[in-house]
Amino acid sequence: MYGARNRSKLKVDWVIVSLYFFLCFWGWLSIYAAVYDKESSSIFDLSKEYGKQSLWIAGGIGIILLVFITNYRVWTNFAPIWYAFSIVLLLAVLIVGKEIGGARSWFGLGGFSLQPSEVGKFSTALMLAFYAGLPRKSFAKWSHRIVGLAIVLIPGFLIAIQPDLGSTLVYLSLVLVLYREGMPGYYIGAVLIMIILSIAGLILELQTSLIILGSMSLIALLILPKNAKPIIANVSLLSVSSSIVFAVGKVMENVLAPHQQIRIKVLLGLEDDPSGAGYNTLQSLIAIGSGGWMGKGFLNGTQTKLHFVPEQSTDYIFCTVGEEWGFLGTLLLMISFAVLIGRILWLAERQKDTFSRVYGYAVASIFFSHWVINIGMTIGLVPTIGIPLPFFSYGGSSLWGFTLLLFIFVKLDAERWNRLS
Repeated sequence: MYGARNRSKLKVDWVIVSLYFFLCFWGWLSIYAAVYDKESSSIFDLSKEYGKQSLWIAGGIGIILLVFITNYRVWTNFAPIWYAFSIVLLLAVLIVGKEIGGARSWFGLGGFSLQPSEVGKFSTALMLAFYAGLPRKSFAKWSHRIVGLAIVLIPGFLIAIQPDLGSTLVYLSLVLVLYREGMPGYYIGAVLIMIILSIAGLILELQTSLIILGSMSLIALLILPKNAKPIIANVSLLSVSSSIVFAVGKVMENVLAPHQQIRIKVLLGLEDDPSGAGYNTLQSLIAIGSGGWMGKGFLNGTQTKLHFVPEQSTDYIFCTVGEEWGFLGTLLLMISFAVLIGRILWLAERQKDTFSRVYGYAVASIFFSHWVINIGMTIGLVPTIGIPLPFFSYGGSSLWGFTLLLFIFVKLDAERWNRLS
C-alpha cells in the first residue's frame, strides 16, 4: 500500500533528469565522432563503440525505471548487504578477474566486461549513509570517525592493489562527506600537507628534503615556547614528515607500474617524453587548442578523424568536445557538470533525514572527483590514470554505475517530497 500510494505521487527533480539525458546524448555524439568511419553502415552499428553505447544508454533507462518502481527501502535498509556484495566482487576480481592495461579490475563476461569498482561506488555511498543515519552517530567522535573511514578505505584498498589508482582516488573523495558530517577540518589540511610532502619527495633529492624539514623543525623549536608539549609535537611532526618523504620514493619505485611512474614524472617535469607517456596529453591539448572559440564542427575535427589521440572515446573524450565545439562547447559542458553537482548538493541539504543527505553528498563527491580528474588528465594537470567522464566516456559498467548512483538519490529526493505532503 505504501509503495503504490507514493509511486503515484512521485515528484522527480527534472533538472537532474534533464541534465542526465543531455549529457548521455552529447556523450554518445562525441563517441560517434571519436570513432566515426565513412564505411559504417549505421549509427547503431553494434560492432562500433557508439552502437554499443546506445545499448548501454537503453540499459541505463531500464535501470532508472527499476529504481523508480522499487521501494526506496531496498536501498536504505539493505545498504550493508549491497556493501558486502561489492566487497566480495572486489575480492573475487583479484583472483579470477582479467587484466586490462596492467590492472586486474575486470570480470570477463563473454564479449563484455564488468568492472566491480563501479558497483562499489554506489554501495559504499549507501553504506556510509546507512552508518551516518544510525541513532547517536556523529563523525565528530573518534570511534565513529574511524568506522566511517574504514567504510571508505576497505574498498579503496582493494581497488588500489588491483592496481587502479584513479578509482582509488575517487573513493578517497568520500572523506569530504565525513567532513560535512562533523569530522574536523584539520584532517583535510593533513591530507593536503601529505600531498605537498609527497610531491616534494618526488621532485627533490631525499637528502635535500630532509635538510629542509630539519631546518624548518629547528626554526620552530627556536620560536615555540620551551616546554614539553610543543617540543613533542614538533619532533612528532618532523618524524612523520620525514617518513612520508622517504616512503613516497619507495612506493614510486616498488609499487607503481612503470607506465604510472613515467606519467607522474612527465607531469612533474622530471622527464620529457612527448612521444611516449606524454603523447596522449600532448595530442589532447593540440585537439582542444585547435577548436578555437566555436570549434571545427561535428565530425570535422582533424585530430579526431585521424585518430591522433589514443583512448579518445573513453579517457580523452573531452578533447573531442574541445576540437569540434570549441571553447564555447567546453564551457557549456563544464557548466552542465557544475549545475548537476550543485543541484545534487542543494537537494542534499534539503533532505529531512541523515541517510538521504549523506548519500547526496557522496554522489556529489564521486561526480566531482571524476569530473575534475578526467578533465585534468586531458589538459595535463594530473597524470593519466584512467578515470571516465560521467555519462560521456564509452563504457557500459561506468554508465550503468553512474546511472544507478544518481537515480537512487533522485528516488530518495522524490520520497522526501512525498513525506512532506
